[in-house]
Amino acid sequence: MAAHGQPASTDGAAVQPVPEADPLVERYLEHVRVEKRLAQRTVELYALDLQKLQANCRQAGVALTQAQNLHMRRWVAQMHSGGRSGRGIALILSGWRGFYTWLGREGLVSSNPVQDLRAPKAAKPLPKALSVDEAVQLAAWRSDGTAGDAALQARDRCITELLYGCGLRIGELTGLDAVASSQARGWVDVQAAEAHVLGKGSKRRSVPVGSKALEALQDWLALRSAWAKEDAALFINQRGTRLTPQHIRVRLKQRSLQAGLATPVHPHMLRHSFASHVLQSSGDLRAVQELLGHANITTTQVYTRLDFQHLAKVYDAAHPRATVAGLKPAKKNKT
Repeated sequence: MAAHGQPASTDGAAVQPVPEADPLVERYLEHVRVEKRLAQRTVELYALDLQKLQANCRQAGVALTQAQNLHMRRWVAQMHSGGRSGRGIALILSGWRGFYTWLGREGLVSSNPVQDLRAPKAAKPLPKALSVDEAVQLAAWRSDGTAGDAALQARDRCITELLYGCGLRIGELTGLDAVASSQARGWVDVQAAEAHVLGKGSKRRSVPVGSKALEALQDWLALRSAWAKEDAALFINQRGTRLTPQHIRVRLKQRSLQAGLATPVHPHMLRHSFASHVLQSSGDLRAVQELLGHANITTTQVYTRLDFQHLAKVYDAAHPRATVAGLKPAKKNKT
């Protein structure tokens, strides 16, 4: 049987020998296996992490029980510079932390060198956005008559147009009522072409509603009465009750597949697409911040995909210190 966490060879090649585990490591693994009753796979992962710890200690010339916080910080830096992700480092530190906690309970170390150590924060991945053509394809898609009830199609088209056309959060969309009232969390003023929504932190904002979204809204309102009962919600199901965010996620994913998009679409993807497309066209980050309802512009900078070349061009054209001695930037040859 292979050693802890050591994969068996499947092609007949010689398996590289793994250094013998420290007796303390063996005792700890037995502890988590028998007393804590952790899954075998978890125990194997712990063994791999502790093998790495042993290797680090050997290289530094210290015993496992003598490793200090400064050693741990150095090893974290090495893992990070070696390309290991923040999440991967955090998992390794968790395994090491548990080992030293156990050593402390056994009276073998006076302090835990991993206790206050944290992995480097992983960069937040930007939400995926649709291209302009994909977003238009999704919003404009209409059933050929085989995809269900006309009211259902009108409702889903209206949902898509408002999410993409206004950059609404899904909670803001589900909070919309069919008519304005003092109790309404949000509504659409058709005459003013504005959506009034209740965003994060109970902050209200108004956003413009484009002509395509208004057209879709009027089509839906003309058919909504067939389902409406006493619920004031703008978007309802066939039983007349307000749609849930999960229901909208399912319907939007289904619509994106029917429209022929390669990637299933979720509501926040349309919000990001809205922000990206407005920013790419205008270059006005502050306006996008207001439209999205972000309290801090740094949130908008992370959330949207900035076109650096466009921003550099705006800077060169507008800032009095962008050029030297009044010289204008060289014009690019037209192709």
